[in-house]
Amino acid sequence: MCASHRAVRPPERSAVRHPAVICPTQPLEGVHLEVSGPPALTSPALDHLRALGATVPWTRTHGGPAHFTAAGRGPGEVTARTVWADVLPATDAVDEATVQAATGMMHVHGRRDGAPRGLAVDYAATCASVLTVQGLLAALLGRARGGTRNTQVTAAADRAALLTLSQYIAAANAPEAEAVELGGGGPPFTAGCGTRFELEALDPAPWARFWRELGAPEEAIRAGWRPFQFRYATACAALPDALHEAARSASWARVREAAATGGAEVCRLYPLNGTTEAGGPEAPWTLTPRDGAWAAPAAGTVPDDALPLSGLTVLEAGRRIQAPLAAHLLGLLGADVVRIEPPGGDPLRGMPPCCSDVSARWLALNRGKRAVQIDIKSRAGQAELRELAAGADVFLHNWAPGKAEHFGLDADRLASVNAGLVYAYTSGWAGRLADVPMGTDFMVQARTGVGAAVRPADEDPAPSLMTLLDVLGGLLGAEAVISGLLLRERLGRGVQVESSLLGAAETLTAPAVRRAAAGGAARRPAGFRSPVPTGDGWIAPGDDCAEAVRGRSAELRQLTSREAVGRLRAQGLSAASVLTDLGALSHDRRFGGALPRDPLGSLVVPSPWRFA
Repeated sequence: MCASHRAVRPPERSAVRHPAVICPTQPLEGVHLEVSGPPALTSPALDHLRALGATVPWTRTHGGPAHFTAAGRGPGEVTARTVWADVLPATDAVDEATVQAATGMMHVHGRRDGAPRGLAVDYAATCASVLTVQGLLAALLGRARGGTRNTQVTAAADRAALLTLSQYIAAANAPEAEAVELGGGGPPFTAGCGTRFELEALDPAPWARFWRELGAPEEAIRAGWRPFQFRYATACAALPDALHEAARSASWARVREAAATGGAEVCRLYPLNGTTEAGGPEAPWTLTPRDGAWAAPAAGTVPDDALPLSGLTVLEAGRRIQAPLAAHLLGLLGADVVRIEPPGGDPLRGMPPCCSDVSARWLALNRGKRAVQIDIKSRAGQAELRELAAGADVFLHNWAPGKAEHFGLDADRLASVNAGLVYAYTSGWAGRLADVPMGTDFMVQARTGVGAAVRPADEDPAPSLMTLLDVLGGLLGAEAVISGLLLRERLGRGVQVESSLLGAAETLTAPAVRRAAAGGAARRPAGFRSPVPTGDGWIAPGDDCAEAVRGRSAELRQLTSREAVGRLRAQGLSAASVLTDLGALSHDRRFGGALPRDPLGSLVVPSPWRFA
């Protein structure tokens, strides 16, 4: 199990609770869920629901939506479904391949290569499955807090895909141009002995020292820093060839020595199997109830038509993507999110391209949050944050290991001012692996074999320059927080939760690891999810008919994408046009105006859920 829990008798409550919320040791203990649907849309959800204590029998179906029905009384009266298409027309999104094509995911993942390329993992479906669990948990929490509506949840792979691409979509539709060229290229690098590796440097000084140690030209070092720095935002990095040449001129031992001397970090690309301890734990997060009793507010205070997390306050002290995205999702579920920023405000607010002087990418993750500027390095700032935490329901951060303890803002210290706080840490490695590099997206991809999983067997492993793990890690962080809130509601105690990029990597690669364990190939076969060129663009066949479609590549090159898709569908073959211009997304007929603009002019992707 993901964490150890002791059965604890809850304190006397100020209101009568439902019989289903007495004395649990896990958030979903006593909840029985009937699940049916295809493995792609149900597998992660099944794993997570069972790890949360639910009894979950599963009926496998081929294709179609996934259905989740909670049986029993009270909080069990919740249903959910996961579909491939909810924003797109059903014919444009019938499986993972067509969702990746129609939403622009193939385009973003393929930017490094200069042409659209499908992810060989079921990324959209995995994210949709996690979002389904979030919706179920949120609906259960809303009922436990006195709400009676919003008990039917719909999640969708196309909505999930748009959420994962929200930063790229916002930037492409901003009135300003990108800060760097969106050219092909980027890491990983290859040492002279053939070892492929990722490099991480968060500041220009260690970047420059590393390359100087390898003898790279100064001009190339200067020219390469900016695209390398922005690769998290652009999913590509047009690096000078001289840098790759410098890497190829050195042995792996010399590369490691240069990194140690220069203050950068490197990580070789690990194979897909055997990279973590015994395949990892059963769940990508831990939930640990605290010992102190919590005087819970009375039930029945949630307005009947409110979103499930309405009335709850989340303090978020996050940076980059993982924690801010987790808090953003909690806000979409109704929570009041208060963002803790340094004096002068978050410097990423000005990261180009901007809409009305605010970064479009920043808005994609932080729209609707309130902001408070606090210097957490000062005693006064630490005291101010503790005072805010005393009245909050959640404190969420993704600081570097040890930083919270150094500032007196760790779980124990904040529990002393708020026994009912859900303290959430979204980390890189969760302290589970020894001798690991810094816990950033691309380094975790390299260390855990994700770089091999996202590419088919005929291609060299390479971590995707999409921020796959930061985004999935943010989704898992939100899932952990909602689980903690539900456990708090049922148990009457504060809860400490932790999620990680490592857990995200294990969630994403779990199907491949299972295939290998059953005697199959961990990596997908050659040509898997490779788009087919047409006369004016690209199309992506559905996974089940890819071989038949690729055999007609010469014919399809003579047709427009729309003509090619129409002809294939008329013959019973599924396919979708590949979206290759995110800037045209708001005008794409397939989305039917589902992406509005906010008051600052930034494009907004739709919520990943619908409640009824």
